[in-house]
Amino acid sequence: MPRYLLRMLTTSRALRRSAVPMPALLTALVTALLATGCTRATSRERGDVVLAGSTSIQPFAERWAEAYSAGRVTVQSGGSTAGIKAARDGTADVGMSSRQLSAAESAGLVQTVVARDGIAVIVHADNPVQALTLTQLRNIYAGTVRNWREVGGGDAAITVITREEGSGTRDTFQQLVMGAGVAVAREALVTAYSGGLRKMVAEDPQAIGYVTFSQLNDHVHAVALDGVLPTEQSIQNARYRLQRPFLFLTRGAPTAAPGRFLQFVLSPRGQAIARAEGLAPVSTF
Repeated sequence: MPRYLLRMLTTSRALRRSAVPMPALLTALVTALLATGCTRATSRERGDVVLAGSTSIQPFAERWAEAYSAGRVTVQSGGSTAGIKAARDGTADVGMSSRQLSAAESAGLVQTVVARDGIAVIVHADNPVQALTLTQLRNIYAGTVRNWREVGGGDAAITVITREEGSGTRDTFQQLVMGAGVAVAREALVTAYSGGLRKMVAEDPQAIGYVTFSQLNDHVHAVALDGVLPTEQSIQNARYRLQRPFLFLTRGAPTAAPGRFLQFVLSPRGQAIARAEGLAPVSTF
């Protein structure tokens, strides 16, 4: 119920003592409630859909929204954890998560994989290090390897950059690289967005970070992990180990407007957009 209606209700005693007749007050309340309900119904009939969650999925969801013609789609960020909560609370029609859900988080939610993404480990374009083992990467982020010389690079301290708490990208990195009980070093620099992290690596010849695969550009280069570079094919067939699903979350099976939008995302046109934007599609076309 809108706050102004709650205020009207909680001050009803004062209104009874005023000159405003109670029938008039009740009529105003009912009219306002009906107007609110009609607005929401009209919005749903138009096919409007609200998405919220992962900042990694956000730019791709915006591309799908731009191409979708059956209704207005609003995309909000906030992180995967926020997207899971939004789907459960019903504050969004579709939650977006770039990480796997725990058993407790997944209760009552339907998860649909809309694309697959790789997490590319990046260094400065001039860094001579071309490959790392998963163990070396873990040791760099844990702070037990601190100099590039220890992994085949020059004699310089490593600048470690990570994502913020609540980021689906960070959660996946923690799960796939660090493992249980191994924390990222406290000295690591923290940033909130893949684009910002990439910029930091591009400007620091001694930096290392990780971004969604589509964020790669000429100012940084991805290192191979255990001999495998991130590519669409190595992500799709899971040879590249740092890969994850992009998930759309709904309370129950998606129907009506959210269901139609999801069908579009999984359609040949929607999956072609995913591929063009640097994701590995999940349906054939």
